[in-house]
Amino acid sequence: MAEVTFTDDNFKDETGGGVVLVDFFATWCGPCKMMAPVIDELSGEYEGKAKIGKLDVDENNKTASEFGVQSIPTSILFKDGAEVERMIGFQSKEALKEALDKHM
Repeated sequence: MAEVTFTDDNFKDETGGGVVLVDFFATWCGPCKMMAPVIDELSGEYEGKAKIGKLDVDENNKTASEFGVQSIPTSILFKDGAEVERMIGFQSKEALKEALDKHM
């Protein structure tokens, strides 16, 4: 399974079980564009172990506001539906892997 596209409609279902990393982004955001290849790589490396994907805050502002996302990119790590870690701003692949591994 490749990277997941999270939306207001599927968010609760997609984040309800296991370890899930959601990258809250916008298409016009420079640092978000820098993170896109990192998210792509991680989704391949963690296939079968964790769900990794993106949520466009402009198209899904209900979920973004529900989680109080005010700066992008914001990466939120969920475990079994609960937020366990939040990182604001551009994150290196190493930083995201460390967070994922800690909650596996």
